[in-house]
Formats: sequence, structure tokens, C-alpha cells
Amino acid sequence: MSTEPETTKDGEPDGTEAAEVSEAQAELEAQRVERERIERRKAEKQGPVESGTKLSGVAADLLAAVRAVESGEKPVAAVFADEPRRAAVAPEPVRRLPQPVVEPVRPGAGSVAAVAEVLVAGGAPGGLAGQVLGVLGEGAESRLREDPWQLLRVPGVRLEQADGFARTLLGGESSPGDERRGRAVVGWLLEQAALAGHTVLELPALTAALAQRGVPEPDDAVQSALAEGEALVFQDALEAEGGEGAEGAEAAVRVLVGLERYALAEESLADGVGRVINSAPGEGGSGAEAWEAAASGAAGELVRAVAGHGLVLHTGGEDSRVEVAELMRVAQGLGLRVWGAVHGPVGRARFAALVGADGPGVVTVAGLVGGLEGPGRDAEGAFDLDLLVVLDAPQLDVETAALVVESLPDGARLVLSGDPGVLWSVGAGRVFADLLAVRVCPRVASRTPDPGPLGELVSGIGVGELNQVEAPGKEVVIVPVRDAGEAVHRTVQLVADSVPRAIGVPVEETVVITPGHGGAVGTRALNAALKERLNPGPGRFGGFDAGDRVVYSPVPGRVLPGVVLGADSEGLRLSCSGEEVVVAREQVERCVRHGWALTAHQAVGGRWPAAVVVLPGDAAQALSRPWVYTAFGRAERHLSVVHGVEQALARAVAEVPAKPRTTRLPLLLGARPGEDG
Repeated sequence: MSTEPETTKDGEPDGTEAAEVSEAQAELEAQRVERERIERRKAEKQGPVESGTKLSGVAADLLAAVRAVESGEKPVAAVFADEPRRAAVAPEPVRRLPQPVVEPVRPGAGSVAAVAEVLVAGGAPGGLAGQVLGVLGEGAESRLREDPWQLLRVPGVRLEQADGFARTLLGGESSPGDERRGRAVVGWLLEQAALAGHTVLELPALTAALAQRGVPEPDDAVQSALAEGEALVFQDALEAEGGEGAEGAEAAVRVLVGLERYALAEESLADGVGRVINSAPGEGGSGAEAWEAAASGAAGELVRAVAGHGLVLHTGGEDSRVEVAELMRVAQGLGLRVWGAVHGPVGRARFAALVGADGPGVVTVAGLVGGLEGPGRDAEGAFDLDLLVVLDAPQLDVETAALVVESLPDGARLVLSGDPGVLWSVGAGRVFADLLAVRVCPRVASRTPDPGPLGELVSGIGVGELNQVEAPGKEVVIVPVRDAGEAVHRTVQLVADSVPRAIGVPVEETVVITPGHGGAVGTRALNAALKERLNPGPGRFGGFDAGDRVVYSPVPGRVLPGVVLGADSEGLRLSCSGEEVVVAREQVERCVRHGWALTAHQAVGGRWPAAVVVLPGDAAQALSRPWVYTAFGRAERHLSVVHGVEQALARAVAEVPAKPRTTRLPLLLGARPGEDG
């Protein structure tokens, strides 16, 4: 792994090398910071909350109403009857600074054994005990006995499994209408919604989903969850029928329900955006002449926008990164402390090469927020920098974005740069798209096109057109297939033989992208076939052999490409971007997969000299314009399309946009629901 030079207070290299940091370490540290932030904010709200304190606008009012329900001062039904309000960016929001990270207390063997005993008694695997303790904390065994549906809080547990567990423990006392089950299913549905990208659900959608899961009184279940503080309710005013301000028109209200963690993150992010916008120097501020003098070439418009604004959104394809790199060098030349952040080690290495060895430092987002990479923090806990540029901004989920914005010092500038056509974040929210839509800051569209036949093809897909392009150098090759077996065979042939021989791209620089993990042509099937051809072996290390290409996921949603070095008593040893990583034996099955073939979500943010995109016949329903745009855009020099979906590909590009996500960020920033920029 590459390292960044340590800096002095002024941001200049001091000549010493920074300690190397494992990418896995950075990911886990960022996850730990996030957990601490959530627990700190929960603790802040344990007492009565007055409207307008800690949170702002709608969230403060409705949170106070929920607390009134908990104390018995207000009936639950009244929570839904409060006068709706619209939230807006506060003119002078207060920055919430991250607190020191506290190492979590690790449960003892006795606690694990006690939880495992309850799990086994209910027919669940005892091996889940560690995860249950991590979610429910000390006393988890008592909580499970009192409320078996608490098992639904553990990621990956399905509703039917929790129901079976409850029936075994409770016997005849278990029923679909149990109030405990209703509350748990509300939380589980909201977690499932977050996995699909939503930060909140509209109340009718939530109650309908509860009814489908056998909850006999969905409204009562929602109200019980609100009363127990396991969810929050929000009311957002819609435009009155007949137009805003129409005489006698009754204002419509959209009722939303969400989990506290995402509500807090969106509130915090909206406040932070307002602070960044309002605390930055204006266009006539000091140094304006120097910025203007430096604003030339392709990056000129971006430089001028950043000169006078705290937040700037920059959009463009892969080659537009040259504009961002130039901006960073310009800002460094003007004496600013500048850092760039990307979402993974592959992207970091590529962008660092573009910025140049003498340019500003480039880190991963996880390493930055976790404090393991980058400028460090000042005495107030804020990043020690003047300008932060975050690339691949569509990959920012709402919680990570809140952490980044909260950590910016007053007066710092933030640039979010990315391609709005790619797949959105794995985590909840659609931060970049929401910010683009509400128009609260300058938006600079790149004028640097991606070149060649590949650039022409991907640009067309971005506007809904699947064009045939001239590819005299075999930049784009279509390989038609009839069935799944042929798709697997041709994919292996392309990677192992055709692409290295005809294009000159070696196997290790070629990526295979397919729509999903399962099925006859998913990542599992393709990786098994590719391993058999490229690195056969018995899988002596938990299914892996030295030399296997893998992806390691230290936390859900983040993947680090690597190669297996071997294994010993400590675990499986990997090389991830040049850094050796040891994955504990008990984590290998959950965190490590073979990595010759990836999904588009796993590949986003990276680029390879050659990409083989596999579209089997059963993938037609999974295709969308963002998926195709993302998958095809991973190729730098050559793209092979193993094509078995006939006209479904063209239809997906022309007719299937990104699946909508329900979020509150536009409302918190002052936009109406449905308003689109």
C-alpha cells in the first residue's frame, strides 16, 4: 500500500514517512467511528428533548412528540396529527465535532456461551452468539428470552427464521399478532429498506409491507415501534392541490418513518452542508485575484467556482478527473492544505498517479474518517485542511457523508466530484444526486469527454442510447451466446486466452463483471470456472489456494481486491494493494470471496485495462441503465460483452432508470418532494 508523507501544521512534507496502514484497518476504524457517533447521539437524546434543540426543524418537533408519547404526556395517535412543517438549511448551523473513539468492551466467553445456549434452545445456530452480542450487547441472553424476535436485529436473519426461533422458545404464546413481533418487523423492514438505499419509508408503504408479513394490525405495530423509540416519524408538507397558495387548498402531508441512525445522519448532513456553504469565503474574498489568475484550461471553470464557494459539485466521466487533479495542484500552489479522498485502494493509486508525486495527498474515505490516513485533526477535532476533494461522490452513503461534512473545519472548502450516471451507494441515501437536485451550491459539468470508441459507447448509454460504435482496434467486442453454459465457457476463454493474445492485456489486469452472485452465471459460478482454469487447487485454506484472486470485505459494502499469499495459525494471508492483510480463520467464509468475477457494485470506483461484462439470458430483469453504464465504464482499453439477453440490453439502457430511493435530505435542504434538478 502506498503511504502519504507526514505533514507539518502548514501541510508541507516534513521528510519523514508515515506509518503504513492496512486497508482493512482503515475500513474497520471508519466503521468504529460511525458506531461511536451513533451511540453518542443516542445518549444526547435520552432525556426530554425540546423542539429546536440538538436537532432542527421537523426532526426536532417530531422527536419531541415521540418522547412525549414515551413519557405518557401525549397519545400515540397525536404523533401523526402534528402540524406539518418544512425543514430548511439553518443559516448558522452548529458543527457537531466527532468525539474520541472508545474501544468497545469485548464480551467474555461466559456471555458468548450464555447467548449460544439460548440460541440452540430456540433452534438457531450457536455460532451466531458473537453477532448477537455485538448487536444486543451484554444481557443479550435475557433480551432474547423475553423477546425472541430481537434476533431479527442480527444482519442476515430472515423473518421466517426469527418466527421459528420465537415459536420454539415461546410455544403457544407465540403468535403473528404479538406486539413484540410487530415492533421487530417494523425495525427489520426499515433495515431492509436501508439495504435498498432508502433512509425512510412512506407510512402507507410500510404498513402494506407489514400486512404482507402477517402483521394483523400494521398501524398498531408502527405506533408501538414509535412509542418504544425504535423508529422515528416525520411529516413533510407537500404542495397543496391546485398549486401553492391556492385559495381553500388543503396542504397534503407525506408521513415518513425511519430508523434513528439515518434520521440523525440526514439532519447532521443537512446542517453541515449549510455550515460549509455559509462559512466559506465569498467571491470577493482575499486571494480572489490569485484564484482567477490560476483559472485556466479545462479546470478553469471548476477553479473559479471553488474560489468563492464552500461547496462545489463537479460532474463528469472518468477522464474528468484530470480537472479535479489540476484544481488540487492549483489550490496547493496558492498555499492551501489540500487532500483528495477516494473510495478504495485501486482508485487511490490511480488518482494519486494523476495528481503527481509532488501534488497533494490522496487517501481513502474510510482511512480519512477513521483517522488512519490523511491530515489528522486539529485541536477542535476537525480535519486539518483547507480543501477536501471527494471523488466517486455517488458512492457516499448518508452516514459517511455526514461524518465527512461534520469533520470539516469552519471556512474549509469541499468539492464532491463524480459521475451521476453510475450506480448509487451501497449504503442508505443518494447524497450526490440529492445535492445535485436541490441546487444549493454551484454545479460544474466537465467538458472533458472520455475518448475513443469506449468513451463514445458509455456516453451514449448515459443518455439512454445504446449506439454501435466503430472499434478498429477491437476496443469493443460483442460475443453472442445461447445459454448459461456457453456464457461461462466463452468468459473463461476470453479472460485466459483471447484478451491476452489479441489485445495484449494480461489476465491479472482483466476484470469480469456479472449482474449477481448466484445463478448459473453469477460470480460464484464464474469464479469457480476461472479458478479451475487459472489457478487450480484443492482449496486447502478454507476453499482458497495461494495465488487465488480474491476480494476482501472488512465491512459490508466495501471490497478490497487482493491475492492469497497463504495461511497459518493466525488466518488467511492476503496481499491487498501491496499491503499484507491477515483475515482471522472464523471470518474467512463471511469476508473473503474469489475475485476474478465481480458484480458492478463491487467494481464501481475501479477501472481495469480490460473488462468482460457477462449478460446471461436470466439477467434481463436485473439490468438498468446505471448498471450497464457502470459495468461498461470499468474498461479502459478493451470491453468484451458476453451477450445473451438479446433486445433486453437496449431496452434496459433506454427505459430502465435507477430505482428510486426515499430520502429526506432534499426536504431538509429546502426542496419539495418530487422536485428534481
